Amino acid sequence: MNSEHAPRGEETVRLSSVRKVYGSAALPVLALDGVSAGFDAGTFTAVMGPSGSGKSTLLHCAAGLDRPTEGGVVVGGTDLGTLDETALTLLRRERIGFVFQSFNLVSALTAEQNVSLPLRLAGRRVNPVETRAALAEVGLAGRGDHRPSRLSGGEQQRVAIARALITGPAVVFADEPTGALDTRNSHGVLNLLRDLADQRGQTVIMVTHDPVAAAHADRVIFLADGRVVQEMTREITAESVATRLASLEARAC
Repeated sequence: MNSEHAPRGEETVRLSSVRKVYGSAALPVLALDGVSAGFDAGTFTAVMGPSGSGKSTLLHCAAGLDRPTEGGVVVGGTDLGTLDETALTLLRRERIGFVFQSFNLVSALTAEQNVSLPLRLAGRRVNPVETRAALAEVGLAGRGDHRPSRLSGGEQQRVAIARALITGPAVVFADEPTGALDTRNSHGVLNLLRDLADQRGQTVIMVTHDPVAAAHADRVIFLADGRVVQEMTREITAESVATRLASLEARAC
């Protein structure tokens, strides 16, 4: 797989005073309220918070899926606010990787074809050797000719991770990547995301509600009412994350 992301320790994503308001002028809904945060290459960050805290909105704005009402987002040195919709689509396709809870694989395509799909959409040459190497890197050597129906949930998510990495993205966004998996497969996928940061120097940003999943990260950002209210970078365990999250949820009630 390509390795075009930033050198380890260099900031890959930066949100600056990001506000996002949905709804009408008469009935505005404030989803993000002045969020500023940076994410370095070689780091694995979990984003958590009570329901309605702004987790998904943060991911959508940071990934260029939605435009902030105010503030700025920079990905891989590019200010997303300077791009028109066509340029933004191209940047997402080439510089941002996505991993979703529902895998989002094309059922009629093989694993190898699913992995190479972003390259085909970008009009780039597909190298079968590179595609097979991507599958091998996520533990699926020899499974490239299998369609999703012949793969377990954990294997499908591994295909999705290989697909997210094939273009050499600046950052990989994972939205509840273990939400549809059992404990064993969840553990495997989380270890793989951890390895992406540790071994490849990849920037990984994961939205999750699961303290066990968040404990695999080296940084946990907590949102409440659209703001960053807490952050953990030391002694991150499932128990410590669960305690912080429970405290925020109690305040939200």
